[in-house]
Amino acid sequence: MKRILLSFWCVLIYPALHAQVQTPDNFLGYELGTHFTPHQKVVDYFKEVAAKSTSKVKLQTYGKTYEGRELLLAVISDAANIERLEKIRQNNIALSNNDRTIKLNNQPAILWLSYNVHGNEANSTETAMKVLYTLVESKDEKVKAWLKNTVVIIDPCLNPDGRDRYVNYYNSVVGNVPNPDPSAREHYEPWPGGRYNHYYFDLNRDWAWQTQIETEQRIKQYHQWLPQVHVDFHEQSYNEPYYFAPAAEPVHQAVTPWQREFQVIVGKNNAKYFDENGWQYFTKERFDLLYPSYGDTYPMYNGAIGMTYEQGGIRAGLAVVTASGDTLTLKDRIAHHFATSMSTLEATSANTEQLLTEFRKYFEKSLQPTSTYKSYVVKAQSLSRLRSLADLLTKNNISYTFGADKVERTLNGYNYETLKNEAFKLERNDMVINLAQKHGVIANILFEPQTAVSDSNTYDITAWALPYAYGLKAYGVKESLTGAYPFIEAPKRTTSNNTKPYAWVLAWDGMEDAKALLALQQKGIKVRMAEQAFTIGGVVYRAGTLLVYRAENERKNPNFQGQLEKLLANLNVDVKTLSTGFVEKGKDFGSNVYRVLAEPKVAVLAGNEVSSQSLGEVWHFFEQDLSMQITTINVGSAGNLDVNKINTLIVPDGYYSDKLAEQLAAWVSAGGKLILMEDAIGSFVGKKPFSIKRKEEPKNNDNKNSNPYAARDHDDFSASIPGAIYKVYLDQSHPLTFGLGKFYYTLKTDGNIYEPLENGYNVGHLKPDSYVAGLVGEKVKRKIAEGTLYAQQEIGKGQVYYISTGIIFRNFWEAGKKMMVNAVFL
Repeated sequence: MKRILLSFWCVLIYPALHAQVQTPDNFLGYELGTHFTPHQKVVDYFKEVAAKSTSKVKLQTYGKTYEGRELLLAVISDAANIERLEKIRQNNIALSNNDRTIKLNNQPAILWLSYNVHGNEANSTETAMKVLYTLVESKDEKVKAWLKNTVVIIDPCLNPDGRDRYVNYYNSVVGNVPNPDPSAREHYEPWPGGRYNHYYFDLNRDWAWQTQIETEQRIKQYHQWLPQVHVDFHEQSYNEPYYFAPAAEPVHQAVTPWQREFQVIVGKNNAKYFDENGWQYFTKERFDLLYPSYGDTYPMYNGAIGMTYEQGGIRAGLAVVTASGDTLTLKDRIAHHFATSMSTLEATSANTEQLLTEFRKYFEKSLQPTSTYKSYVVKAQSLSRLRSLADLLTKNNISYTFGADKVERTLNGYNYETLKNEAFKLERNDMVINLAQKHGVIANILFEPQTAVSDSNTYDITAWALPYAYGLKAYGVKESLTGAYPFIEAPKRTTSNNTKPYAWVLAWDGMEDAKALLALQQKGIKVRMAEQAFTIGGVVYRAGTLLVYRAENERKNPNFQGQLEKLLANLNVDVKTLSTGFVEKGKDFGSNVYRVLAEPKVAVLAGNEVSSQSLGEVWHFFEQDLSMQITTINVGSAGNLDVNKINTLIVPDGYYSDKLAEQLAAWVSAGGKLILMEDAIGSFVGKKPFSIKRKEEPKNNDNKNSNPYAARDHDDFSASIPGAIYKVYLDQSHPLTFGLGKFYYTLKTDGNIYEPLENGYNVGHLKPDSYVAGLVGEKVKRKIAEGTLYAQQEIGKGQVYYISTGIIFRNFWEAGKKMMVNAVFL
């Protein structure tokens, strides 16, 4: 009788215990694909599954977004692997460190699946829940077998802030039944849309640069694991079929034959399932492997096989009628992403041993670089920007040292500035990057002066060399170098016995100095700027140097000196004291070349006419780099500006109505500072009192379209410039250029260029020898061979800055930040 009861209770209890892990449908209360799931519910479901399946799942919260949403990683495998998961991770890192003692026959491959980097490509997070449940609860023996030799890492949503922006909008406007009509409101997000994160950054362009908190936290975890395979799940136009690897050209020459081969293996496996279902797909088109900061290239350049998968679906909502007359549903989109997720796991499992063998081989070869240069040397003419560069390399696990093993050792190398091989001296604080290191491949890709591009039809920029982005002199060296020191030698802080200095002097070099100026102004301290260089005590102080005069500040505040010195002690800046205003060279301190700086009260425009990414760059720069609050105002409110409340207005890249120039003219004349960025300048061309004029394209006798019909899907490359680097000649006497030197290297992404101002200052211009690196079509190259890029015009009591390139492009173009603070503060 006891046996009968025990059997009876087992029959009842076993299904109940097994049902503890709910399907996504049961947990959410609706069928996947019938509703978009808010991020917190996704988090709750992942935590529910992990709590009920501890033998198969390890869940980690690896950080939070700017808006406080959790970022998760779920690690899934069979119970035996989960039990020794940390050992598996350590062994995998040991493989990348060329540890030959690790036995491959007992080591699983690691597959990392990244979902939803673009918030309004919202299908993939829904798919992630289905993949998680399937891997944990599957009765399929094949899936169980795959997990015996594979560890799967799932990031269900790389961009929760953007995704919730999209989901909250869509869920608020969809009816009881979704409307598949493409013209219905639910298929049109309001500005700024859900694609980007909190600061409107494209996180799929940020992997290497790590300017955003989501990326920085994720890459830390990525380098803790270094998977063999990484997939980045996306969506494209809902009228497109599915895309999966192999990738299109151009493919960077650093991509190995095995990495190419495995893309084909996975592609064929994906095609097998799509063929069975009659689903349409394409490969080897549009999505290339060049720009180093994608979710496929960054893993590829760090030893993995990186792949992008693109499902048609942007703006599709829950259902939409496509151009072919079919109705595409969210359920369809989930099915497609689910199929490639499982197919990739199958292919990874089937090729585990070779994946691990080639993974170890990849890092072995990294120690014997075959690139043109074996080392790169970056000169230390700006310690602030050099420190920022060091921070970026550290985030990417790239090793570096400083200084020569002998004092001022003479070397020969490729000069990034002259584009020639020249002799140079290696000095104490110069940075040395030796490519014979674990992450030497990506180090070379980030530093190579000119990237080889096999096809002009690229998806992003074609030049990004860090010495140009950071505005630092550099050399490519064909010998293997190692610096003698692991750190920068900081300049010694000057102390003075002078109890009553005439003035305090601060350098104007990097972001720290801009923060110091802001802190002083916010305390009501009057700060002056030297518009010309001067010499005291044999020390040359450059134009742009900041000065605080004791007497003029004490008149307003008798306790000024003590407060100033306390404030300066807490600032990371180089400060000197001077006992006299009499200079040896230059103008004495009573001259009007030492101009009092007004505290900037900054606003930036937002709204439908504004590029959300350009606004995001400005917003992020001020809040995150400068810790400075700015006011964001809608374009429609621009006519109501009060120069006493807002004295500096930044107009980001965008296309504005004709009336904006008219609305702002009076404000500028009253003393406002107007900073026009990129295409915003076009809305002011020909509008009085703004005198900027476009430079006309030179006439060319060959106006015929010579492109064959077969190349219709390729861009007209002759008229394109997919991100190239140009050397800008600077007027070094103008405050906009202080701290930048003779040249500024800009990333040029369009063919806009302007005539020199007749009544104003032409601060930065191109010359026929300005082209440096990257692809440029012949028509564009001719058009921008000469002309003005940066200029300043005085109007009444105010001024206008014309900044025609993205000087803080994606927030990694570090040298441009100097130009931005010059425009705002000086």
